[in-house]
Amino acid sequence: MLEVRNLTIVKDGHELIAGLDLQVGQGCIVTLTGASGSGKSTLLNWLVGDLDPAFQAQGELWLDGQRRDGLPVEARGIGILFQDDLLFPHLSVGQNLAFALPAAVRGAAARRERVVQTLRDIGLEGFHDRDPATLSGGQRARVSLMRALLAEPCALLLDEPFSRLDAALRAQFRRLVFEQIQSQRIPTVLVTHDPDDVPPGGQVFDIQQWQAPPD
Repeated sequence: MLEVRNLTIVKDGHELIAGLDLQVGQGCIVTLTGASGSGKSTLLNWLVGDLDPAFQAQGELWLDGQRRDGLPVEARGIGILFQDDLLFPHLSVGQNLAFALPAAVRGAAARRERVVQTLRDIGLEGFHDRDPATLSGGQRARVSLMRALLAEPCALLLDEPFSRLDAALRAQFRRLVFEQIQSQRIPTVLVTHDPDDVPPGGQVFDIQQWQAPPD
């Protein structure tokens, strides 16, 4: 369970977000919508622990019964998937995936087999040694998703990850993402402008409901 309790974010004396409360269950996807500049990305930055110093925040972040808003980025257990895949260009496809593996996966052989199996699972068998620059947009998106999931996050943030794909790839990748989230029971916050990105039956909130009215 991911919980945000009474979050207020202020910049230059103006409340960008006021009194936000949010609960996201295991394997559930909560979608946040709102106009550009309304605070969606700022909220994600706060969740992951990378809020710009120009903002001041008060509120609590709880994940799996542990308060985490005071923890650094690397200790929060929260993964994030952006619009751009952000694969490391100096690493092969397999090395990109291996980079995310937790330390609990020990030994070169075991780590390689985990990566090889992951590539099989997403239809990219034999791509271990490929240069990411040779991949299509859809292939890069799949690798980026699985890199985020291999880190075994306790929660996942999706910052418009489908927006740069064409319609056919977008629908296919969306299904893959939602299936992985549900099968791994990861509480997820999705930010999007596209109503087609909302999973069936998923909760949707306009971030403006947590914004103070203008003076």
